[in-house]
Amino acid sequence: MKPIEIKKDIYWVGAIDWDIRDFHGYSTYKGSTYNAYLIIDDKVTLFDTVKKGFKSDLLHRIHNIIDPRKIDYIVVNHVEMDHSGSLPEIIDLVKPEKVFCSPMGQKNLLDHFHRPDWPFQVVKSGDTINLGKLNVHFLETRMLHWPDSMFSYIPEESLLISSDAFGHHWATSERFDDEVDEPELFAHCAKYYANILLPYSPLVQKLLATVTQMGIKIDTIAPDHGVIWRTNPGKIIAAYAAWSRQLAKPKAIIVYDTMWHSTESMAKAVADGLVEEGISVKLMDLQVNHRSDVVTEMLDAKALIFGSPTLNNGMMPMLSDILCYIKGLRPTGKIGAAFGSYGWSGEAVGLINKWMEEIKIELVDPGVKVKYVPDHAGLHPCVELGRKVGKMIKDAV
Repeated sequence: MKPIEIKKDIYWVGAIDWDIRDFHGYSTYKGSTYNAYLIIDDKVTLFDTVKKGFKSDLLHRIHNIIDPRKIDYIVVNHVEMDHSGSLPEIIDLVKPEKVFCSPMGQKNLLDHFHRPDWPFQVVKSGDTINLGKLNVHFLETRMLHWPDSMFSYIPEESLLISSDAFGHHWATSERFDDEVDEPELFAHCAKYYANILLPYSPLVQKLLATVTQMGIKIDTIAPDHGVIWRTNPGKIIAAYAAWSRQLAKPKAIIVYDTMWHSTESMAKAVADGLVEEGISVKLMDLQVNHRSDVVTEMLDAKALIFGSPTLNNGMMPMLSDILCYIKGLRPTGKIGAAFGSYGWSGEAVGLINKWMEEIKIELVDPGVKVKYVPDHAGLHPCVELGRKVGKMIKDAV
């Protein structure tokens, strides 16, 4: 695949990873891309590199434009290894005049690669470098989602090279938002936000406010993953504004694991109660739903209801896994409840409640436990739990 010109003399030269299926616990079932961008100007400049193992893809595309050894500058917007893994080999080949990075970028690059001989040039928010016809303005975006992250903005082209922000994991031969299915595109973006950026939502809000105050004109956003936003970048900016506020719909997700289908029967009964109250429900059996897809559904859900049978005085391992994962993402404004079957001890519901308290999910009920196999009468409290949660959702949303 050849390089793609996204603006005059500005090219996508990244790599497509068709085969990756896991990104540190996040299911990338449709692959990903590692985007890098090359500006041809008086100072030829490469923005980010690619994951180790994809160096040849990057160099092949650059060779189609220019001899890589003519690159003058390298800008490191983000140090994470999917964007810097091939950086040492590229620097050794190119021998750039300068490697631009944020203050934390320099620290992290040294911690990763231990190469103090690199020609570092530290830049901060508000700093500008001139490439010839074009200028690059830098804006630090600390903890979005690493402490070194920053944006590079090309004002003459109204182009924002946005690091990991506004990206998504999706391997496609198409490079632009108007070339792919929009609903699927935004589904991938929501998943990316929910699994990677959700903990930093307050910082996202501050960043969007800063960009608005600065009056930056943006007609193209070039992220480090996924397609480039050239048709209506305002749509993804608006989506980030909504997701960062964690706005919820009248929706509940029921997340459960089951041993001999008793807890599954309870989950369906809880769902019946929610539906009776007019609430949209998603039943998510952890045997068939990946944690990252559960979290994506969580993004706009008001209620999280968890179910597990008791196993060895605890809960099922996959339920423990998802609670640990959600805790790290720090969702806000959620309500929740627990349910589960048991044989002789029944600790799972209480343990789930403790996890929800740690996650700061508001408990709306002590939870429902059923011994062994629920009959019709045993399922009635589950239906009532669904109704109770449904009423509280309607009062809150």
